Amino acid sequence: MKNLAVARRYAKALLLIGKDDGQAELYREELDNIAGLVTGEKELEQAITNPLYDAAGRRKVLHTIIDKLTLSDMMKSFLLLVFDKGRIGFLCNIDEFYKKLADELKGIARASLVSATELSLKSPPQNFMTNSDCNIIKLFLQRCSDTFRILCDFLTHLGKIRLSLLIYFFDYHFFFISSCLH
Repeated sequence: MKNLAVARRYAKALLLIGKDDGQAELYREELDNIAGLVTGEKELEQAITNPLYDAAGRRKVLHTIIDKLTLSDMMKSFLLLVFDKGRIGFLCNIDEFYKKLADELKGIARASLVSATELSLKSPPQNFMTNSDCNIIKLFLQRCSDTFRILCDFLTHLGKIRLSLLIYFFDYHFFFISSCLH
């Protein structure tokens, strides 16, 4: 969970820079390309993320890759910063968060559809993901369990507040009636 929070922070920082200099879409493409390259080549991923190799050698490998690709100066600096801070292993997570944040910035909504059987869409929308799962009820319950738990907690607290108010109301009226009788 902490790793995702770190990745989100880096993605948000890069997006803010891109928003300020108007290069958010360029950074999205560059980050997606480098993350895809690292994910696609497991040996490369090991060469730059594995702490068993010395940091200077891993940085040199990353620097060589950066020099071979045509990346903006900001993206080069960002990648080196991520490496220097020991977060290069989160590059794919940073890329995923950056995509989501960039879509939010452009006002693009992401949708996901889960069905019990395989769907055949001729041309699905750009940010539309499909998934088939025969255990759709189980999946639905897993996704709704947190919401249900929060709702139950809320209703429990609401019941306690109602009971407290009733006790206060009756105590107040009992006190008022008894004081009038004396």
